[in-house]
Amino acid sequence: MTEIPVSAPAPVPADTEGQARSFWAKAWQRLRKNSLAMGSLVYLCLMVLACTFGPMLVPNSYDKIFQGYTRVPASLSAYPRPEMIGPAIEAAAGRARLDLVDWAQTGDRVTAHLQSTRGVDPRAARYFDRSDMLENSTLDPTSQTEAVLTARIERHHFLFGTDATGRDLLARTLIAGRISLSIGFLAGLVAMVIGVLYGAISGFAGGRVDQIMMRIVDVLYSLPFIFFVIMLVVFFGRNFLLMFVAVGAVLWLDMARIVRGQTLSLRRREFVAAAEALGVSWFQILFRHIVPNLLGPVIVFMTLLVPNVIILESFLSYLGFGVQEPMSSWGILIAQGARAMPSAIWMLIFPSLFLTSTLFALNFLGDGLRDALDPRDA
Repeated sequence: MTEIPVSAPAPVPADTEGQARSFWAKAWQRLRKNSLAMGSLVYLCLMVLACTFGPMLVPNSYDKIFQGYTRVPASLSAYPRPEMIGPAIEAAAGRARLDLVDWAQTGDRVTAHLQSTRGVDPRAARYFDRSDMLENSTLDPTSQTEAVLTARIERHHFLFGTDATGRDLLARTLIAGRISLSIGFLAGLVAMVIGVLYGAISGFAGGRVDQIMMRIVDVLYSLPFIFFVIMLVVFFGRNFLLMFVAVGAVLWLDMARIVRGQTLSLRRREFVAAAEALGVSWFQILFRHIVPNLLGPVIVFMTLLVPNVIILESFLSYLGFGVQEPMSSWGILIAQGARAMPSAIWMLIFPSLFLTSTLFALNFLGDGLRDALDPRDA
């Protein structure tokens, strides 16, 4: 009997794409292929870094008031401009009860001739030092009624201009971004955690438990939002952490409804029935099978929560329950810029650009995460 030789099977070449990977590794690989989502992620990271460390790097503090630079337009060159120096010297001389005869500029040095019929006191130089444009001022009397002022021009850069009170808009936009982003992300995260847990348990339990939990949501929906915030202010006082509690404790209701609807549809799927047949506990089914399949719509809705939180924060700050001066937020800056739009358009443009670009990036990243976390592509 002839034996038929059996050749050994050829080795299968290693395929890195076909190796077993976790759900998160596959999602990250799909997300990296989405250039728009990755670009948005990089932009958001840069925005967070700029708002976190930018206020410490800009030349002017966000709460410093420059009385001589109210509503000056954005400029790459340093202030003061030549036409601003004369009026500043004349205004300081008026406060010192001196009359300006003439003045001259040589580089960053300014000399001016002053006179007064009541005599010149050298201590009046402090009135010129208080100006935002002059420093190291000295008064040298040449006679009983005349003196020579010598001062150095103090240069300031206002890349975004200044607001109605003379504060650097660049510093205020960055510090406002720190407030808006922290409130948006943290309050949105609180709403997401509470909403996902509440909605998933309600939808998976079903029956009477589901009915009771949803009626509680309906009761909370009936409470006016502003009444809830006022009640929190009365009991806990006005502070920054109140924003997270107030906003996060209200926005989770929408998240809970969305998660409950998705859970009701997932609990009828075959993989849930198979897990129940194998004796897997309800806790493992809920957090190992149900919740990971909810991440797509949850992440997308999370990207919509952040701008909603920013708008709510602006509304509360306008009523006096939110961020207080000298702190600010993008919503407050936009409201101030809208009131000053005819005469100071830059006060509206720069905060609006920061806010709208961040919202666009959040939406693009949310779409990319939705596609990457879609379990049908796993």
